[in-house]
Amino acid sequence: MRVEIWSDIACPWCYIGKARFEKGLAAFAHRDEVEVVHRSFELDPNRAKGETGPVVPMLAKKYGRTIEEAQAMEEHVASNARSDGLDYRTEGRDHGNTFDIHRLLHLAKARGRQSELLDLAYRANFAQERSVFDPEVLVDLAVEAGLDADEARAVLADEDAYAGEVRADEREAAELGATGVPFFVLDRRYGVSGGQPAELFTQALEQAWQGRILTPIGADAAACDADGACEVPQPGAHA
Repeated sequence: MRVEIWSDIACPWCYIGKARFEKGLAAFAHRDEVEVVHRSFELDPNRAKGETGPVVPMLAKKYGRTIEEAQAMEEHVASNARSDGLDYRTEGRDHGNTFDIHRLLHLAKARGRQSELLDLAYRANFAQERSVFDPEVLVDLAVEAGLDADEARAVLADEDAYAGEVRADEREAAELGATGVPFFVLDRRYGVSGGQPAELFTQALEQAWQGRILTPIGADAAACDADGACEVPQPGAHA
């Protein structure tokens, strides 16, 4: 069975959702027969390459909140992340165009190191003081994932390298009706949206294994939508 996951490095619920999915997969009886493929989805594709800025002011502007309120939103997301065993910095993170990261992830996929690079990129973006919008940081992450530094630099230098693969993923997401991420498609039979609890992922895997038809579930789970807005549930709400 194949599970395809559309996500973006800039999406905190994708970071959390990946961890929850992996917990759900670990509890699935047929986990060794599941192939996981990560696909590209840009939350802010119109942002200029190289244009970066701090996350908290961006959140304040997007949601019409004060800086203090935006910081509280980040703290709440951090609480969700930490409850799943993930480190999460609430200050000092930046935001930018993720197209180059997606292109590099496709190189990693071709070399059998996609999951490794994705984990490193998430950790760099959300837990460490390393900007994933810095090409040299991306090369360092690629090397840590087991890729060749020169090959990674060559991909980043060539704007056409793996660009078609990224765009194909995004077109397919639109065809499947994905309006936000994370978005999970299980064997093209079952759809799950948002950062759902691990138990729900186990249930979805079991239902997909049984061959049920594609039915989106969990639309109320925290997610980041196509215009870059990331829902932040209030304390006490389902997340």
